Amino acid sequence: MSNLDRTPTLVSCGGRAGVPGEPVTELLAGRVVPLGGSTEVRRLLPTLGRRMVGAWCFIDHYGPDDIEREPGMQVPPHPHMGLQTVSWLRGGEVLHRDSLGSVATLRPGMLGLMTSGRAISHAEQSPREHGRYLHGAQLWVALPDGDRNIAPSWEFHPELPVVTGPGGLRGTVFMGEVDGTASPGTAYSPLVGMDLTLPAGTRAELPVEPDFEYAVVALSGAPEVAGVRVEPGSLLYLGTGRSGLALRADDAADLLLLGGEPFEEEIVMWWNFVARTGEEISQARKAWMESDRFGVVSGYDGDPVPAPVLPDLPLKPRGRVR
Repeated sequence: MSNLDRTPTLVSCGGRAGVPGEPVTELLAGRVVPLGGSTEVRRLLPTLGRRMVGAWCFIDHYGPDDIEREPGMQVPPHPHMGLQTVSWLRGGEVLHRDSLGSVATLRPGMLGLMTSGRAISHAEQSPREHGRYLHGAQLWVALPDGDRNIAPSWEFHPELPVVTGPGGLRGTVFMGEVDGTASPGTAYSPLVGMDLTLPAGTRAELPVEPDFEYAVVALSGAPEVAGVRVEPGSLLYLGTGRSGLALRADDAADLLLLGGEPFEEEIVMWWNFVARTGEEISQARKAWMESDRFGVVSGYDGDPVPAPVLPDLPLKPRGRVR
């Protein structure tokens, strides 16, 4: 998925300086951003106060939107480099096309994992015949320096491992590993991505890694995590140093648990690119506008997204918090 903001801000992040060495509870508000077609998203990372959680560097939550009489998601071809995109649906369907020739229709519970490496482009749209509701999340993972220039790839995993817990808790592991249960998705740094369903009355303790930093995003309902009520439209950052995470849901709720080892490298993120220097960003923008470096997405009826104008400011990597 693209960042379609026509005036994207410079985001410098990474490094361990902003990672607390203990558990914390920081509730951070997202902001509403238009995505394309009839879709708006709640941008939860990067946000004021927090730029990364492990290698996770971008979180958009959208829906549930009633698109029965709307085009739904319509994101034209656009480029990516230096990251992985993780497409996760809770409702509806999204058609993925990329410059490798991959075509796949994503539905709830399926993992669409695109590793951009040095360069790729893709498009995402609701199929012409689509269901009434669209609900999901788009997530980016920053690639470590040793892997950020690898060849691009696409993975489609229609079946994923599920763990269960007290009171009917159900968790789908879509990236990384939770308590010995591992996703088939390729990860390039230690991390975890998990979709949790909490029936009404859930009281549970989820085992987590003390060396990881974590955050949760409520998709529906208003669960309590580590004693803090979390509603859709916010991100609860949890810090490090936990071996277990207390979950409570008086009413049914769904959430995402995201975490990983703190990302040691400092990075620069602008528009749809993750790099290490401003010069790399500038070169990537020029390549998208003037060359075939990012390839061509076949089958999409429409023009690619033009790159925004670069801000007249130096792009320098800095810390992971503002």
